[in-house]
Amino acid sequence: MQIFEECRVGNVNLRNRLVRSATHDGLADDGGPSEELVRKYAFMAKNDVGCIIAGYAIVSKEGSSSYPRCLDFFSDGLAEKYKRLTSEVHKYGAPIIAQLAHCGRQTSSKVISTKKIAPSAKRHLFYPDKAKAMTIEDIVRVEEAFADAIAKAKEYGFDGAQIHLAHGYLLHDFISANGNRRKDEYGGDIFGRCRIVKEIIQKARAKVGDFPIWVKISATDKRRRGMRVAYTVEVCKLLKEYGVDAIEVSCGSVQDGMNTMRSKRLPMDAVFKYKEPVASMPKFLKKICLVCAKLVNPLIPQPKPLKMFNYDAAMEIKKNVDIDLILVGGVTEISDMQKAVDSGISAVSMCRPFICELNLAKKLKEGKATASQCVMCNYCGLVIEKQPTKCLLGKVKK
Repeated sequence: MQIFEECRVGNVNLRNRLVRSATHDGLADDGGPSEELVRKYAFMAKNDVGCIIAGYAIVSKEGSSSYPRCLDFFSDGLAEKYKRLTSEVHKYGAPIIAQLAHCGRQTSSKVISTKKIAPSAKRHLFYPDKAKAMTIEDIVRVEEAFADAIAKAKEYGFDGAQIHLAHGYLLHDFISANGNRRKDEYGGDIFGRCRIVKEIIQKARAKVGDFPIWVKISATDKRRRGMRVAYTVEVCKLLKEYGVDAIEVSCGSVQDGMNTMRSKRLPMDAVFKYKEPVASMPKFLKKICLVCAKLVNPLIPQPKPLKMFNYDAAMEIKKNVDIDLILVGGVTEISDMQKAVDSGISAVSMCRPFICELNLAKKLKEGKATASQCVMCNYCGLVIEKQPTKCLLGKVKK
């Protein structure tokens, strides 16, 4: 397989195998895509990206994110905004997928104006107000919200929908023994923990037929009783059985720190500028704490490897499950992209490289670059807590 050949991945026609992985852009306008976001996606499409996964849109008010200006698929009156987005991207020949999520424990009850929900009543390291264990009625409501959102994705002109099963969000908590301690039919074993996903897909299929449905999964995480590759393989077998068309293989959860987005060092300046509660510290105290944090920072072990860090997990899934796979995570060099597709991975997706260079696909295709300029400083992963996502390359120490 070649990177820049037309292909079919998860029942979606891609013009090449480079995918822009779902990224919170912080550019929603009352829940729908702003003109700035439309221009951003259209620019990527014009510059030869194979496919765009728009991220991430929330399926219900109670699942809302604490990040500012997040897309949603539950507010009224957004159809024309989304149709304009998909139309502009399609003008340049790229497909666009809607990523759909429910934040579960990874939000604040204050933000959503009600008690947040999760499979089991657990606290989150970074969102400490305790979640309420979901009732059966809560589960059914969430299932219907996802199914309705998938139907809206089809109505709005998207080429498919991606269900977010990764990074510690609600459905990741359901499929993982770490987040799901239930003893009823929605817990107990792998079949119970995955039941909510099965029922979401069943309800969605009743509405949208063979409309492409993808998922994003964390193949591994660092949580106790969390996701491990052997277990994830079994989950992926079930996902194929349920009718999922493609799986994007990621890793980690928000509680893992910088496991999902890896770097050599924690970006302490960005942590103290954008991450609560330290961002709101009095200036004199913040300055002292930042100096101390920088002294300790080199001693804090960071996840390794930094490059292609989900490749081995994806290959284990590939060996055991006959389904299209998309690899994300530390994919920055064209040689690694080719290695992935030579190994049978259907496509590679990138988040930070496309934050750094919206026209990266075109530069790689034309031979003007062999790798992204992204240095994985991870400032972009923290600026989203306060501002629209942006690259700070050249503005921070590398």
